[in-house]
Amino acid sequence: MAKCADQSVNDIEDLLGNGDVVRSAPKRHILPKKIAPRNAKTEQKERSADSSSNIPGVQSIYVKTWGCSHNNSDGEYMSGQLAAFGYHITEDAMNADLWLLNSCTVKGPSEDTFRNAISSGQSLNKHLVIAGCVPQGHRDDTSLRSISAVGVQQIDRVVEVVEETLKGHTVRLFGNKKNEEGQKSGGAALDLPKIRKNPLIEILAVNTGCLNQCTYCKTKHARGELGSYPPAQLVARAKQAFTEGVREIWLTSEDLGAYGHDIDIRIPDLLHQLVEVIPEGAMMRLGMTNPPYILEHMEEVAKILNHPRVYSFLHIPVQAGSDAVLEAMRREYTRADFEQLVDYLKEKVPRLTVATDLICGFPTETEEDFKESIALVEKYKFPSLFINQFYPRPGTPAARMKRIPTQEVKNRSRAVSQVFQSYRTYDHQVGERQWVLVTEIAHDKKHLVAHNKSYDQVLLEDVPGLMGKYVQVDITSAGKHYLMAKLVPGSLENAVRLPEPLPQGAVSGAPVQPPRKAQAFSHGWNRRYIPSVLLVLFLAIVIRSCQLIQVPHT
Repeated sequence: MAKCADQSVNDIEDLLGNGDVVRSAPKRHILPKKIAPRNAKTEQKERSADSSSNIPGVQSIYVKTWGCSHNNSDGEYMSGQLAAFGYHITEDAMNADLWLLNSCTVKGPSEDTFRNAISSGQSLNKHLVIAGCVPQGHRDDTSLRSISAVGVQQIDRVVEVVEETLKGHTVRLFGNKKNEEGQKSGGAALDLPKIRKNPLIEILAVNTGCLNQCTYCKTKHARGELGSYPPAQLVARAKQAFTEGVREIWLTSEDLGAYGHDIDIRIPDLLHQLVEVIPEGAMMRLGMTNPPYILEHMEEVAKILNHPRVYSFLHIPVQAGSDAVLEAMRREYTRADFEQLVDYLKEKVPRLTVATDLICGFPTETEEDFKESIALVEKYKFPSLFINQFYPRPGTPAARMKRIPTQEVKNRSRAVSQVFQSYRTYDHQVGERQWVLVTEIAHDKKHLVAHNKSYDQVLLEDVPGLMGKYVQVDITSAGKHYLMAKLVPGSLENAVRLPEPLPQGAVSGAPVQPPRKAQAFSHGWNRRYIPSVLLVLFLAIVIRSCQLIQVPHT
């Protein structure tokens, strides 16, 4: 792992209260390129390239994000700010000048992949900036200290970090945003530029952090305590998204049900305000919510889920079917609480889809505990079930517990998977006519992906003009994870017309960008270099004038 020349460099926020950038010595793993023999033509070309290589805002940036929808939202905001400043966001990692790696710390494998990407970037002599939950939750990790980092609540300063990193400096920005009352806020401003991965989908983070202390969770170390955005800011962002052609809003957070507990607001208050601004032909999806806080608002949440422009879908992770395991996890609810919530919502919301998670092989899980989890899956036959093997995350209480043998953990996850694969939940819909919203291209590149009111995945043949439309379809067949459908004749022609979405890669909330060469000047030079340039031009004119005066007449 590359080392920084000055190992005494601390985090920026620990050094300076005013937020000024702290620079360390240039990175030793960034090596000068080998100079090959060249002719006059290539020499001229290289001089032209070198003349702009240090101009801020002209380099290419490769952005890679792992993890949840909240992390993806952060990645979109960082990409948008960099693009608005003039940097070129590219998917070509090999030819990028800098890699921005936005990490996830929920599971060991995802963190391992992130660290492998760091090693790959260093071996290729790439400038690196790391972001997300790994550097935030591992601030004292010596293997990461020589790499520039952006904290999860400092993504609005990613341009500063990238600028300094491209100069060869190591910059680390951490710390929490505060609201007017001095409390932790939801994070960076919601009206920042962003590049949506899917121009039709706005990922809207309503809060960060949570109120729980789960013994296995590393995300708490990174995202911290609860911090919620005010409803007015969230509604304003939703309005802007719809004017930019967005068709679907995903509400995301570490715990949607806990929203507002820190600012004396509750989640139903926010949801009622948001549904008022959803236009006809668009939909909203609620994010993951833990049982304890959503139990307080079952009646109001049921009303929201029944709204015609809200998907009848809720992700409620149970994690275990045994009260003994739930207590060891510090989940703050019982199996009976979970069942009460699911039973009530299913009764009040027709065709509600409940997705859930299970952790197999938690250290205290006995064979009897595991059988209770199996029974829970058999009872509810969840259409969407995320099965996870227990991974000890460093620094968590569960990491200090005696582990169940790895092979037994694998056996339990296979057993749950077998139960999940044994039932089908979509067959009864074959032959029905449904309304669906089309938002994505399927992996086979031949079909389009839509979702019905229950947020079931519906596949359609690709038809010109169908993307982004809310249309009627006839369900023709069903699989374990999807429905196949045909477009109802005339449905596309009669679909609601909404604003066209932004082009792929366009910056949300940013003015139309000037051409590439002019862009480098407008974003990079106007703030810092214009006075210097004018001074140089003035001196050049003076020197030239003196030379002309000194030339004798013939």
